[in-house]
Amino acid sequence: MSVYERYSPFIRDYIYRSGWKVLRGVQEAAGAAIFSSYDNVLLTASTASGKTEAAFFPILTLLEEDPPRSVGVLYIAPLKALINDQFGRLNELCEDAGIAVCRWHGDASQTQKRRLLKKPSGILQITPESLEALMINKHMEIPSLFYDLRFIVIDEIHSLLRGDRGLQTFCLIERLCRLAGCTPRRVGLSATIGDPQAAGAFLAAGSGRQTVIPRIDGGREVWRISMEHFFSTAPQADEGQPSLAETPPLEPATDTAPKAADPGLGYIFEHTRGKKCLVFTNSREECESVCQTLRQYCEANHEPERFLIHHGNLSVSYRESAEAEMKDDDSLMSVCATATLELGIDIGRLERAFHINAPFTVSGFLQRMGRTGRRGNPSEMWFVMREDHPEARALLPEMIPWYLIQGIALVQLYIEERFVEPPRLERLPFSLLYHQTMSTLASCGEMTPAELASRILPLSCFHRISQEDYRLLLRHLLEIEHISRTENGGLIVGLAGERIVNNYKFYAVFQENIEYTVRTGSEELGTIVKPPPVGDKIAIAGRVWAVDEVDHQKRLVYCTLVKGNIPAYFGDVAGDIHTRILERMRGVLAEQQSYPYLMKHAVCRLLDARDCFAKSGLAECPLISLGGRMWALFPWLGSYAFLALERFLKIRCAERLGLKGLTSARPYYMQFTMQVGAEEFYRIAAEEAEREFEPLELVYPEEVPVFEKYDEYVPQELIRRGFAYGVLDIEGMKQRVKGWQEGV
Repeated sequence: MSVYERYSPFIRDYIYRSGWKVLRGVQEAAGAAIFSSYDNVLLTASTASGKTEAAFFPILTLLEEDPPRSVGVLYIAPLKALINDQFGRLNELCEDAGIAVCRWHGDASQTQKRRLLKKPSGILQITPESLEALMINKHMEIPSLFYDLRFIVIDEIHSLLRGDRGLQTFCLIERLCRLAGCTPRRVGLSATIGDPQAAGAFLAAGSGRQTVIPRIDGGREVWRISMEHFFSTAPQADEGQPSLAETPPLEPATDTAPKAADPGLGYIFEHTRGKKCLVFTNSREECESVCQTLRQYCEANHEPERFLIHHGNLSVSYRESAEAEMKDDDSLMSVCATATLELGIDIGRLERAFHINAPFTVSGFLQRMGRTGRRGNPSEMWFVMREDHPEARALLPEMIPWYLIQGIALVQLYIEERFVEPPRLERLPFSLLYHQTMSTLASCGEMTPAELASRILPLSCFHRISQEDYRLLLRHLLEIEHISRTENGGLIVGLAGERIVNNYKFYAVFQENIEYTVRTGSEELGTIVKPPPVGDKIAIAGRVWAVDEVDHQKRLVYCTLVKGNIPAYFGDVAGDIHTRILERMRGVLAEQQSYPYLMKHAVCRLLDARDCFAKSGLAECPLISLGGRMWALFPWLGSYAFLALERFLKIRCAERLGLKGLTSARPYYMQFTMQVGAEEFYRIAAEEAEREFEPLELVYPEEVPVFEKYDEYVPQELIRRGFAYGVLDIEGMKQRVKGWQEGV
């Protein structure tokens, strides 16, 4: 029997009504895996390939054939917007079969939630944070809600593979299954998995099942990519250069930005008119700045405004307005966005995406690339790399266009190797250990220390944490009154802990700044951090506002719209970059290969950078003299190995090298002065790398490196150990240092 024939009649009717002639490869593969095994399933296929339907067609068939007596499917997604988007599609699909679909997040109706609690059935859609809230606030309802749970579907699973939020999600899944006494299969969906076996192991952890990873022939990917470089002021890289063969533009310019404009943003302005586009940036601050400028170009050109904005600090109404505009096929508005529009929300017939500078990861590049090219058209991404002219006396490191080189490396790594960042599995998540301990006590009530440990330590993400570590944490939490001991010797949430647990922000494990809600009249614009004094200006929602009043007690900012252009601040930090990207960046500078997607400015800027790279001697060795006793080191290491190298040189090698004044542009290069020459540097560094030393030696004596949200409540000893053993990539650093000595 074929997969199609195995589907329930209501699924076949839906396929017929949708006008599909044949099943796609991912749907055939998913059906075979789900129908013919009892294993978990990881579906990896390109964006807009039909992964959601591929998973739900066989799942709903099985549910209709044998209706569950509780919620049958738990669908977990990283964004409320993604849940809202899928809700409509699943409702349409399930309507004929009478299978209920319920959303459970902060914006969902209480009526729908009460109906589900009264009669659990069908599909429950939820974010990790709302699942945490459900586990705490509806603890007694969990068995009746989920005792016959058959499937857990985790959408965009790649977004949960490298941080505490993903580990939290799987802790919650394990706790829920234990409490409800159910053994559901897990189905992971993603377009960007680099190491399917590692991701499959991550998906299966604690489930007692294997993971099936179907091989899917997605056909040949067709991309339209261009990458252009702009200096912020004239001249551009190709001016005064002999003419070079270049990639013709994907289309001619249709209008002209103001002459005094930022050339890179003027380029985007010229190529978005009459089209629906996304303009991606790497931070909320940059997103605000770009949107402000593009709107000012509209005003200067006497044309209607055609740019919207979308990021996590905007109010729901602003975000949903932008999403609705994207879904309107007749709209010609463009949206400036961050990662909030990176994931699988259906945004309709989007014509192209722009990306300002390079993203930090191959995964991010692929997700953003996948926003376009739906409904039969090729994916289309225009990279716009921006850079100030190096000063006349700039040193070598400032002569390299890092974003341009990084962008090329990201594209080439995927084209050549299909590389995507793997999961980060070997961490010591002490912040999450605190969080899940407090969550378990808040939901379950009084427990003995042994009982609490038996609930927490077996969770798969805590496999590297010892009983002694846990005892140390519990003793510390008793001291700071986050937990208390009862007369019976049991543990409960303490007075100080209640202030943490009873705040809705406790449900999230990702770091949050103290935010102030911004309002103009009755309209909520969004949130900011560190509000300025009354009379100063702020940037939010792509506009500039004068601050009229700041209520620090209620954390409210009242403002009035004004003209102008100022930077925004939301507390963004740069993402981590994998070592393979830095290594490929070195390859881009060392090779003579041309790349068909580079435009004329970018071609010339790359030639300049390669010439600089070769003449400086960087092609032969990573350590370059900048004159006198000043040196620059280009280790070509990712963020965590680079961080380990900085500390290794300062702590283990500085005295022998006579090294002082080390500064870094992480993870590209570091500069310092030292008393020895290059050969002596390599020899001493290799000798120190060969010696056995404890990772804790790379933590400064009084340092408590707080990285995660709840680190401040964890004993300092554990924070230091978690940083040394779970964050710093010491082995990667050692291998690189030893390789330098071997290459001399």
